[in-house]
Amino acid sequence: MYFLSGWPKRLLCPLESLEQPLHIQTDPQRAFFAVLFPSQLSIWYCRPSVLIVSYKELSKAASQFGPYKQAEWRPDSTMIAVSTANGYILFFEIPSGRDKYLYDPIYPKGSPHLKGAPHYKEEQCAPLLNLEVKKVLDLQASITSLQSMLEDLLVSTADGFLHLIHWDGMTNGRKAINLCTVPFSLDLQSSRGSLLGFEDVYIRDMEYCATLDGFAVVFNDGRVGFITPMSSRFTAEQLHGVWAQDVVDGTCVAVNNKYRLMAFGCANGSVQVYTIDTTTGAMQFSHRLELTPKQYPDIWNKTGPVKLIRWSPDSCVMMVTWECGGLSLWSVFGAQLICTLGGDFAYQSDGAKKDPLKISSMTWGSEGYHLWVIDGISSNMKPERNASSEAQQFGILQFQFIKSALTINPCMSNQEQVLLQGEDRLYLNCGDAAQTPRNSSAHSEHNHSRERGPFSDGSLDSQGLSTLLGHRHWHVVQIHSTYLESNWPIRFSAIDKLGQNVAVVGKFGFAHYSLLTKKWKLFGNITQEQTMMVTGGLAWWNDFIVLACYNLNDHQEELRIYLRTSNLDNAFAHITKVQADTLLLSVFRDIVILFRADCSICLYSIERRSEGLNPTASIQILQEVSMSRYIPHPFLVVSVTLTSVRTETGITLKMPQQACEAESIMLNLAGQLIMLQRDRSGPQIRDKDNNPNQRKHLPFCAPVVLAQSVENVWTTCRINKQKRHLLEALWLSCGGAGMKVWLPLFPRDHRKPHSFLSRRIMLPFHINIYPLAVLFEDALVLGAVNDTVLYDCLYTQTSAREHLEVLFPFSIVERTSQIYLHHILRQLLVRNLGEQALLLAHSCATLPYFPHVLELMLHEVLEEEATSREPIPDPLLPTVAKFISEFPLFLQTVVHCARKTEYALWNYLFAAVGNPKDLFEECLMAQDLDTAASYLIILQNMEVPAVSRQHATLLFNTALEQGKWDLCRHMIRFLKAIGSGETETPPATPTTQEPSSSGGFEFFRHRSISLSQSAENLHSKFNLTKTMSMPSGPSGKRWSKDSDCAENMYIDMMLWRHARHLLEEIKLKDLGCFAAQLGFELIGWLCKERARAARVEDFVCALKKLHKDFLWPLPVIPASSINSPFKNGKYKTAVGEQLLKSQPADTFVNMEMDTGVSNTPRSRSWLGTIGSSQREIDTVSSHGPHMQDAFLSPLLSKGDECSIGSATDLTETSSMVDGDWTMVDENFSSLSLTQSELEQLSLELASKGPHKSQVQLRYLLHIFMEAGCLDWCVVIGLILRESSVINQVFSIMQSSDIDGEICQNIKTGLDAVDKWASTDCPGYKPFLSIIKPQIQKLNEIVEEQVQPDAFQPVNPSKVPEQANPRAEESRTSSSHGTNPQSDAGSSNASRHEEDKAKTEDENSFQEGSYDCVVS
Repeated sequence: MYFLSGWPKRLLCPLESLEQPLHIQTDPQRAFFAVLFPSQLSIWYCRPSVLIVSYKELSKAASQFGPYKQAEWRPDSTMIAVSTANGYILFFEIPSGRDKYLYDPIYPKGSPHLKGAPHYKEEQCAPLLNLEVKKVLDLQASITSLQSMLEDLLVSTADGFLHLIHWDGMTNGRKAINLCTVPFSLDLQSSRGSLLGFEDVYIRDMEYCATLDGFAVVFNDGRVGFITPMSSRFTAEQLHGVWAQDVVDGTCVAVNNKYRLMAFGCANGSVQVYTIDTTTGAMQFSHRLELTPKQYPDIWNKTGPVKLIRWSPDSCVMMVTWECGGLSLWSVFGAQLICTLGGDFAYQSDGAKKDPLKISSMTWGSEGYHLWVIDGISSNMKPERNASSEAQQFGILQFQFIKSALTINPCMSNQEQVLLQGEDRLYLNCGDAAQTPRNSSAHSEHNHSRERGPFSDGSLDSQGLSTLLGHRHWHVVQIHSTYLESNWPIRFSAIDKLGQNVAVVGKFGFAHYSLLTKKWKLFGNITQEQTMMVTGGLAWWNDFIVLACYNLNDHQEELRIYLRTSNLDNAFAHITKVQADTLLLSVFRDIVILFRADCSICLYSIERRSEGLNPTASIQILQEVSMSRYIPHPFLVVSVTLTSVRTETGITLKMPQQACEAESIMLNLAGQLIMLQRDRSGPQIRDKDNNPNQRKHLPFCAPVVLAQSVENVWTTCRINKQKRHLLEALWLSCGGAGMKVWLPLFPRDHRKPHSFLSRRIMLPFHINIYPLAVLFEDALVLGAVNDTVLYDCLYTQTSAREHLEVLFPFSIVERTSQIYLHHILRQLLVRNLGEQALLLAHSCATLPYFPHVLELMLHEVLEEEATSREPIPDPLLPTVAKFISEFPLFLQTVVHCARKTEYALWNYLFAAVGNPKDLFEECLMAQDLDTAASYLIILQNMEVPAVSRQHATLLFNTALEQGKWDLCRHMIRFLKAIGSGETETPPATPTTQEPSSSGGFEFFRHRSISLSQSAENLHSKFNLTKTMSMPSGPSGKRWSKDSDCAENMYIDMMLWRHARHLLEEIKLKDLGCFAAQLGFELIGWLCKERARAARVEDFVCALKKLHKDFLWPLPVIPASSINSPFKNGKYKTAVGEQLLKSQPADTFVNMEMDTGVSNTPRSRSWLGTIGSSQREIDTVSSHGPHMQDAFLSPLLSKGDECSIGSATDLTETSSMVDGDWTMVDENFSSLSLTQSELEQLSLELASKGPHKSQVQLRYLLHIFMEAGCLDWCVVIGLILRESSVINQVFSIMQSSDIDGEICQNIKTGLDAVDKWASTDCPGYKPFLSIIKPQIQKLNEIVEEQVQPDAFQPVNPSKVPEQANPRAEESRTSSSHGTNPQSDAGSSNASRHEEDKAKTEDENSFQEGSYDCVVS
């Protein structure tokens, strides 16, 4: 409504004066203000704020009259009456020097100044005025109050008399009325009131109310009342007073003419607001304004009595100040907008308390943009004499305000924008319209493009949520200075439906601005501008501006329509003459509605005509409705609008096209909302459908009062069948009482409505912001809120303490919004209208914040009922729970609400919504694992550890199956927390987070040993080499602490079980993901499972499954004969052998290769890993010749910086020496190839799978090789079709004591593959023929092994393996070139490198990054 802006300004006084000001009062036109000193009267001009004239009382007269006390202006601003302490009234006349001015504006050279403009002088330059004492009146008693009343001055004195003095001072003489003779009663219907009954009663403060025709009074004993003349003659016999019963400590009063309210300040710091009951004449309590202990705990009861109350010029807000200081601003019906007793106004940035601003007098400036205040603090200080400064500061402050356009121009043509107006600028909440031009048809569909979040800042259409809510900043439009110079202040402003054009009205004429072109349009002919005065406001209709104005030349009221796109000139306007003064104007669809000073409402139809170059609009009168019977005074009508709202919603179902007809008139009469509905009861309803014009002539029924204390009304004329509840509702803002919505109730599925069910229902609800606009479909209220910024830290010197920047914070206005849907749903449930609540909720279920709405509703009801001290007879929580369970979001809503509520309320919540164990199981059944995890935290707090472990295990297994790795990591940590006895706290993080927790989701940072290893085995391994020391730090400590921890074993068992399951199902890709994401120690486990789960039962089946999983094409035979298979094979052997050894760790990490050949791995040499060992070098050099070839021929390509990490990073054992970690780039550009070789090469490339799969397969090959799972190595070698892999496997089998059963298994498997290749997949035959010699060798090995083994028990090798799982592994690995020390983990020296690679590892196997992704 009203908002503070910036810092206050302090006035400089050009005259030297030892006195401080004590009273300030603007004249009725608010162009001047009078400042009263003890013996001096000054008249100032408001804009610019300059002193015009000052009258100094002579010392002799000053001692006779006593100091000045109060001043009151004559209604025509030609006289001022000043009361003095000794009971005198001085009448000052203000003759103006005709066409003489004190100041001339000086323009910079070359600026287009307007000296020729009419009214130019009086706008720009302060006029020359004189002050002359016209008359002195001695009332011989102390004067307590002065009040101007039409042609008379009303004066109350301390001797209990009321004087009525004519302004001329002598013609009519004066009448004195003794208050003791005025009868007082509780209402005007009492036959005779009692008299005041004691002598020393007098009026302390009073104010005249024109619309109630009487004056509100405060007596010296604190009682308050209202005195009204019973007839036109103002005599004691004709006066009658009514009491306000409950007030006994009144201090001051202010009346609001527009809303007929009387605000009485009380000694307890509250303000009691009364109105007059029109039927009985009694004083009726309306509402109370008081600070609440919740908002102002320090000061709410320490403010002292109310000192002053001042209503703003537009009667929309009141300013209140107390004896102890402070300012507070309230809306008409009690919504608090600003209070300076809290926050940055009351405290400095270092937390020190400031003294509140004490105010001795205040008055509003023009249009409410300024508040002039006399600062009581500086009044008490003697002004310091400073010879160097001519002008001295004295205690008058000017506070600046921004106000909502609704205060003065409540037309409802556009209710989804927030528009604030300052004295020289506008604040708009529609984002930058220039980026979002669109056609008007998008207006009704704007809510379909709402996939993004509600607060994302994007360039959706200007009506969309993102622009209305996107950020907290305003779009500020500076009003054109040329227009402002001659037409200050801005009175009205309006914005069009799309938020792309604004129009403003100042003193004369108007101007408009386009946000698309960023240009203003002003009248070309300044005389046309200066001869029109807008009286009733303005509104937009499509591209036209509709306004009601007074033509100063013709002395005629007119209704004008200007086209936005044409030049601003009367030649392009459509002008209609109107009979009486227009007070209000509004547009609904194609109807203009005027409210006129004769209390009649006039409806006009408006239509567009495309004649000539510019389209024009024409207007024709439809209907007139006289309201004079119902409206006592035309000034009391706050707003008038046409709506499509009516009480009978049944019609809408039969004839939906009528939903947008102008069905009713809504009239806000001094806060009472009155509805006039069209009378459809007559016989003309049936036959009128043929003629569209007749429909509009339907008469209106008698008015009905819908609501009291209404400040603003919103409706919309749009239709949306999905959201009929919200779009056909009527929204009311009721000040301190919050908001109300008049909601239509619809029968479900077009059934006949119940006869007892009302068609509409009024639902009240509270919101935390002051509403300025309603977004109907989005169930949001938009508003603005004052915020403050402290700058006192900038001024540290003591000399700067008095700076206003130190005393006051800088005030800014921020956009804000609030959801209201949960309030409405709750109100419907309270009233047992659950079916309507469901209809409404389902229509809004697509809103992005709908889950939040349900959560808010549950949370608010829970907080209220669970913390209530009294037992609740009919609790709402079970109803709300049942309601929310109708939506798929039920489980999330409950758990989110519980997590945000304190633990003490959980029992109450789950008693209503159900047992958390059941809800957890529902989440598992619905596969909603994240929500289930949230329920675990609830269970952990509410149940014994055994129950939460049982449920956590269930969830962990499900998460493993679904590959939800993040959740798995959390579950591992959670299970450990339970195991280590941390059952008291929710498992946010374990108290001691060890870097290498078993289960290892801390990603192999200390890849020391598999959990299953025994301590003796550990020592034997570490003693193999002297270079490696026992890992120190947390990793080392862990084994002593947790080695026998059942919890770790329990988790490992689950992980092993899952890994076994994956291997049995031949899901190698998933196994790789599982190991990489959870840091599962795969090699150690595979060593144990070598003869069990890690055996390949069916080679052919495994081969097919891997082809499918890794998207690897089956090989095909080339059309041409294979010319040089061995040459290519030999080359490939070399490269393949080398690549095999150097396969990196993050092979399962998403790598994007940009080289031409997508599957060329990049070269990279790895340094600083582990010292080499002789045995390994020997084994490697056994493939010497090929290796040299491969190293020498290919050149490295340039893009090699994008490297792949080393295998050591992801596994706890490594078989490579750093010297060999060099990748060879398969860049054949340096080789000269024949045609046939090129064909062969392209064929090879075509028969390979995606690069990512190749990297992953090589990584798995490396893992299986290290673990000694030779059968799997053979399978992967077959898929990659690399004979070097097969060679290596066979050489290992020859050189070491391998279990005969494994050899036998490989032989059987290869035979089966050969057989399958012959029948189903001939593409494998060429490769099988290449490795034929190795297969023959294998057969020999198998035969050799069978002979010695013949006399031994079956499977002799299984026995030692089971006894000591890693013994065989160390044997095999050393035999095929594994450096044993690397089994134990990498050395400390290399740790920093792994940490570097760790970040890459963590991304491995992330879902969704590649086309061939693991889910």
